[in-house]
Formats: sequence, C-alpha cells, structure tokens
Amino acid sequence: MPYDPKFMQRALALSATSLDTPGTQPFGAVVVRHGEIVGEGLNHALARLDPTAHGEIEALRDACRRLGRLDLGDCELYTSCEPCALCVAALQMAGIRHLYYAAGLRACTALFEPLAATRWRNLDTDDLRVQSGLPGGARRLPDSQHEADAALRIIAVWVDARVAVP
Repeated sequence: MPYDPKFMQRALALSATSLDTPGTQPFGAVVVRHGEIVGEGLNHALARLDPTAHGEIEALRDACRRLGRLDLGDCELYTSCEPCALCVAALQMAGIRHLYYAAGLRACTALFEPLAATRWRNLDTDDLRVQSGLPGGARRLPDSQHEADAALRIIAVWVDARVAVP
C-alpha cells in the first residue's frame, strides 16, 4: 500500500500520549494490514523496566497477538521516529514489507541531549544506521520519511518537561 497520512497521524497521536502518561517515552507506532490498523504501540521501557518495550516492538507484539501469527509480511509499520537497530531487526524478523517513519534517528537522539542521565547521550546514531540497514547503511527494509517536524515537536515537549523538573 502507498503511504497514508492517517496512519502516521495515529502513530504521532500515540507518541503524544507520552506527554501525560508516566513511564512512557514519545515513540508511537502502528502496524497496518490491508488499510486497517492491526497493532499499536507506545514506548513503555521505563514503566516496564524493559529495554525492548519500544513503540515499534509493542506494535509488533500487539499485531501478532491480534492476528494470531508471527508473520507480518503483508503489513506496513508507521512510527514516529526512525527505528533503532533492535526495532529494525524485529521488523525484519516479522517480515514487515515497508517502514514509514517521521523524525530521523539522529534528530530524535539530539533532542535527548539535555537528559544527561539517560543512555541517549552515548548513542552512536551512525553506527545504529549501519546496523539497521537504514539511510547511511545498506537498506534492507524499504522505508520513507514523513511528518518529521510534527514528531520532533512532540519529543521536544516531552524532553523539556523532564529537563524543567529539578
């Protein structure tokens, strides 16, 4: 299926729920099959103390449960931020046929710089891109970028709210 902005809007809306939901981070994703959302996810890594509970992973888990299968080869994924290597590996294992992302990985991680106590400061985004097979590396998963500014605004508000807390 070609890009459909309504699905990216849903991924961004999920991302925005993190502004008011403790233990979440501003990364939302949806899995789409034949024009319908079959899985949704929001980053719950902090709430669940689970470093794999990224929005994309949560959306894949939801889709697999709803569809009753592991093969998502007839699905696309829409996400608010370009996925990390962990998420891209999971997308490839599930067989996702196309990835649509909003903000680029480098821009997302740059916004997390003020939160020096987090691991974000030490991420090598160029290395993640190569490992992920995304722009800057050999592409293995078809992808395209849309709505970057909207995603970055949500992330900036989320980070600013945490930087302001003493």
